[in-house]
Amino acid sequence: MKTEATTTSPVESPVSGRRALLLVLDEMRPDPWRLLLGAVTGAAAVACSIALLGVSGWLITRAAQQPPILFLMVAIVGVRAFGIGRGVLRYCERLVSHDVALRGVVRLRETLFGRLAAADDTVAAGLKRGDLLARLGADVDELGDVIVRGVLPFVTAILTGLASVVAVGIILPEAGAVLATAVLIAIVAVPGLAGIGGRRDVLGTAQARTEMSENVLALFDNLPELTVSGRVPDQLAAIRRSDDELSHGLDRAARPASWAAGLGSAVMSAAVLGSLVTGVIAVNEGRIREVALAVLTFVPLALAEVVAGLPAAAVSLVRASEAARRVVPLLATPEPDSHRTLDVQARPVPNSAYLMAGQKGLRLVRELPGLHLRAQDLAVGWPGREPAVRGVNLDLTAGRRIAVVGPSGQGKSTLLRTLAGLLPAAEGHMLMDDTDVGDGVELLDVHTRSLRHMVHLAADDAHVFGTTVRENLRVANKDATDPELLAALRRAGLGEWISGLGADGLDVVVGDPAGPGQGAGTHLLSGGIRRRMLMARAFVSGAPVLLVDEPAEHLDAATADDLVAEVLASPRADQSAVVVTHRLSPLAAADEVLVIDGGVVAARGTHDELIATYAPYRSAWAAERREIPAPALS
Repeated sequence: MKTEATTTSPVESPVSGRRALLLVLDEMRPDPWRLLLGAVTGAAAVACSIALLGVSGWLITRAAQQPPILFLMVAIVGVRAFGIGRGVLRYCERLVSHDVALRGVVRLRETLFGRLAAADDTVAAGLKRGDLLARLGADVDELGDVIVRGVLPFVTAILTGLASVVAVGIILPEAGAVLATAVLIAIVAVPGLAGIGGRRDVLGTAQARTEMSENVLALFDNLPELTVSGRVPDQLAAIRRSDDELSHGLDRAARPASWAAGLGSAVMSAAVLGSLVTGVIAVNEGRIREVALAVLTFVPLALAEVVAGLPAAAVSLVRASEAARRVVPLLATPEPDSHRTLDVQARPVPNSAYLMAGQKGLRLVRELPGLHLRAQDLAVGWPGREPAVRGVNLDLTAGRRIAVVGPSGQGKSTLLRTLAGLLPAAEGHMLMDDTDVGDGVELLDVHTRSLRHMVHLAADDAHVFGTTVRENLRVANKDATDPELLAALRRAGLGEWISGLGADGLDVVVGDPAGPGQGAGTHLLSGGIRRRMLMARAFVSGAPVLLVDEPAEHLDAATADDLVAEVLASPRADQSAVVVTHRLSPLAAADEVLVIDGGVVAARGTHDELIATYAPYRSAWAAERREIPAPALS
């Protein structure tokens, strides 16, 4: 009975991609003068390329007439100047444009982190695993790239295209009209087709990409269960179907992109041919000299370099627009209620006291003997989605231990996040009070910092930081002493492990093998040790309420049962716990066991009562003890 995969993020933007991109660019606040300088230097670099080719054509044609060398000196110097200027100006353009982009990315990330730090906890909790990192990482990088790869190429194309049309028009108006038509088509139609392909790629394949990722993760996360149930072939077939849909979607997206690339080449080829034809006619009529014909031919040929980059720029704008749609909800994060933003340090609050806030305002609860969590007709689920579990009634008084079991995907982890105040109640009430007072307040009205001291959630996907054992444990309690840390490690079954690391075991740097690359000397943790490290962190927290999600994951049966029993047998009489687990054998230590199935609490009672009265629980427990081959609840 593994816990369910985290649900897709409810944080979505209702605004269009174009509007979202404008909002994000406004938040990035690019320096208009630097942006203009980058556009001008980029256009000047392209103009040097065009002038280099045009002057080279004039020089070759004029040299063929064998004039005195002095007649060619200006052109020779011009070729050298334009050749050097193209490289220098291109470097300057990249220097300025990347400076603008990187400054904008820094401002955007600073703003996002500030908003998230001040926002309600449900905002970050509403994002699936990895989604928040993707929005702050890859999406913000995509938005930084759009200035360099999306905006400036269009500005450069417009400036150089306009200058080229004017220059050619001065030499021969008919050729200027031909080039103007080609440039207009190249700047409007070519990126338009590329944008259609980009939207099909980004939007049309989004569902297929999501399904592909979900199916692959489901296979790896639930491989033991799928193997036992014989469903691995079905899961592989689902992965193949998702891959086929993704391939077909990419093929559909490639068609307009290929048409855009072909149209760009065809338009500029037509411009070259049109300029050549009109130029030949003008030469025959004596309106221009032969040397000007080379300029008319080579200028549109050089302009093709600019047009060739516009499809990629259009795709970059599409990708940035979608990235902006994912980032905008974080920028638009509402400030939390005033009573949740108050700084606990701004007023003297003793360690044994907590701030609680309800409709009557803040009140200080002193000398808290224990906490009381109450769920009344509670329905839990991610915001914007149907509740995963309904009708939960829970009475978690100080010192009470409750276990939650049931099939995968039934909302057990979502229930824990609601009990922790990370998700709002979909229906009903989630209340907290101190047992002496008894007038409970909604859990989301409890001051955030105080709530984190009172309730500790040990999630199954909690992060192990690339730092020492000591600092990883002090995440939950910065004031914990070394003896307390060692006691928590021993309680989590890591006493021998930490002793084996030597006298400086707490100073050993640890890391997650599934995380990013680790530095030299990092002690990589196995899945079982990582899980027990997270449990040790929970024990160090000292919180009156522990919420533990799958403490037995990645552990052998005996170790798993010992750890679950340790969580349920807290040495503190006033510390309560709710444990989600797929192990049933150690649940005799629980005061009550809730079985969640079909979106409701299907059964509840003590371990012995459920064995006697609820057949699915009895079957799963018997299977766990190897009395029957197939468990019903796992």
